[in-house]
Amino acid sequence: MKLIRLDDPAAEQEFEALRAVLSPQGDVVSEAGKQRTIALFGEPLSPQQVVERICRDVRERGLSALLEYTEKLDRKSLDAASLRVSEQELAAAHQAAAPEYLDVIRQVRDNILEFQKAILNRDVELVRDFGPGRVELRQRYLPMKRIGICVPGGAAAYPSTLLMTAVPAQAAGVPEIAVVAPPTAFGSYNVDLLAACHELGVKEVYRCGGAQAVAALAYGVEGIPQVDKIVGPGNLFVALAKRLVFGEVDIDSIAGPSEVIVLADESANPRFVASDLISQAEHSPGSAVLITWHEPLIEQVRAELDRQLSQLERGDLARESLEQYGAFLLAKDAQEAAEVTDRLATEHLHISTDDPEVLLAKVQNAGAIFLGHYTPVAMGDYFAGPSHVLPTGGTARFANGLCANDFLKRSSIIAYDRDALRHDAPGVQLLADKEGLTGHRSSVDIRLDS
Repeated sequence: MKLIRLDDPAAEQEFEALRAVLSPQGDVVSEAGKQRTIALFGEPLSPQQVVERICRDVRERGLSALLEYTEKLDRKSLDAASLRVSEQELAAAHQAAAPEYLDVIRQVRDNILEFQKAILNRDVELVRDFGPGRVELRQRYLPMKRIGICVPGGAAAYPSTLLMTAVPAQAAGVPEIAVVAPPTAFGSYNVDLLAACHELGVKEVYRCGGAQAVAALAYGVEGIPQVDKIVGPGNLFVALAKRLVFGEVDIDSIAGPSEVIVLADESANPRFVASDLISQAEHSPGSAVLITWHEPLIEQVRAELDRQLSQLERGDLARESLEQYGAFLLAKDAQEAAEVTDRLATEHLHISTDDPEVLLAKVQNAGAIFLGHYTPVAMGDYFAGPSHVLPTGGTARFANGLCANDFLKRSSIIAYDRDALRHDAPGVQLLADKEGLTGHRSSVDIRLDS
């Protein structure tokens, strides 16, 4: 991992280069992925071009295109019947699952429901009473009718993603949830994932992934009705497909590689810090940055990284990510460290300091914030209750993590009686005259004259 001293004249250039890599325009694609694109499409298309071609085909040709791309990209030949996981398969997976695993699924579901229902938006009613005349104003929240969830299934199985997306939607009251996962041993053929679907009451699970699955959810194909919103993480192609279909449907975010910043002082345990950096780097690609003003911590963490990486199953993948997308940033003091953290606007922020509340007050931009030496990011990834679907690539300066409220549709409701209309009419008439919208004024005048 590179060391960036923020007091170095070249630091700003290095810092901006780091931000660029983490941005949504980073286009982090493996060399194997590039070669596969050429093999499949006969030319070196950019990821954006690949996604545009796939989505256009699925929109125009529907199910046949979805099945063709599933065979080409996932090497799985399916038909209309085998595309959807049957209820019998879901029930069998649930029956085969280890009891202790299902117990944990229930615990996590309950934790998520408790938190998500606590933050759920509620209807609001306001009455303006003029004596003679009354205005009723309401804000009404209703759940979306149908949402789609992308669950990855390439390098590992992710029942946690299902929990962190489906349960907030259920807390909001969404009646129809469709899950897409690639037809792999870690995806829609994974017993643990299917068992979790059954436990949560998710009955629609489809064996497809990538941009083609996003397009199927967004446009609808035979057997898969169109959804109102698509959520869930994925690789670059999934992210670009979600960006392409936004406007046809809603999406949660355009997610990039996983990220963590550890903001640490002299009280931090180097072993703990190193493990937090590795936990996100092992997503491969995944970015991990340590920001500190205590210089000895950097070498201590570097030594711990070497030791721990040599002992972990995914150590080589994590090491590669740390070398490409990791950094040590040395600040002059806590204030500068907080300012740099805010500029990076990371997905996960772990404040590992003696008094984390002090730095929490100085930082605004982060998807999820973890306080203290004993709150590893994994607790948010798996168990605590807030969703682990979070803004990446510096977008935390304006975007938020997924929550139950994102599955609610809000409508304002306005009701005037005649006396209230007469009371407020002059203001409407004046503004309509200023804007030259005579029809607007007339719609008020005609009621006052009746």
